[in-house]
Amino acid sequence: MSIVVTGATGNLGRHVIEGLLEKVPADQITAVVRDTEKAAGFAARGVRIAVADYNTPETFEGVISAGDKVLLISGNEFHLGRVGQHKVVLDAARTAGAALLAYTSAPGSLTAALADDHRATEEAILASGLPYSLLRNGWYNENYTENLAPVLEHGAVVQAAGEGRIAAATRADYAAAAVAVLTGEGHENTTYELSGDTTFGFAEYAAEVAKQSGKEIAYNAVPAEVYTGILTGAGLPEALAAILAGVDGSIAKGELAVTTGDLSRLTGRPTTPIAESIAAALKG
Repeated sequence: MSIVVTGATGNLGRHVIEGLLEKVPADQITAVVRDTEKAAGFAARGVRIAVADYNTPETFEGVISAGDKVLLISGNEFHLGRVGQHKVVLDAARTAGAALLAYTSAPGSLTAALADDHRATEEAILASGLPYSLLRNGWYNENYTENLAPVLEHGAVVQAAGEGRIAAATRADYAAAAVAVLTGEGHENTTYELSGDTTFGFAEYAAEVAKQSGKEIAYNAVPAEVYTGILTGAGLPEALAAILAGVDGSIAKGELAVTTGDLSRLTGRPTTPIAESIAAALKG
């Protein structure tokens, strides 16, 4: 039996592989990647490397075996039709007779367009008949802390989220939950609503960045169309900018402020507060 992780060299996947290496022998882990060079460090530690691409179904032949547990990390190529990409992995898992397919989805409370691909993928997973675990990951602290340079430069956090709050956690937190599901028992046919233990609003976020950086930082709440324009002006494709503005609309409505405790229960530890992520980001 092997544990197969797709997108293994991505931001989330790397944390998952590291977590698995602490729990199971390296030769029981298969890292599915598109670029072997990025996986060289894992290969050197004994992890099996499989080269496969969501966009090329035949590359998944032989990657998954009967009895394997599979973590399907959702794709980030919004323009290529993510549901079709996900079905490539789902079909390979079903054909092989995988023991479990875990999928990194979106919160059940999220109504923004970002959730559409996730809902469609969930429907396909349920229809497949495979044992599944839906890991409905909330928002990541890093969505904000990895983009501090313009905040520090302009002295402002600019969002279209009004006074909305977010129950975020780190990628490492969400990865630890995935590792718990992949290495534990009794997770078949489960749905976990994963989120941070506490919430923050952007005024608080701006104040914390100001406190830790020693700079004056304000929170500027702007309308969705203004925020979309800022993002496209920064070089984001219009479709992606609209999706992100839509998420801010959901934040304003409280859709990402749900705290279920599922994440800390799975990992056995509290989630990482935003202040700690800000500190780590400022240290570089």
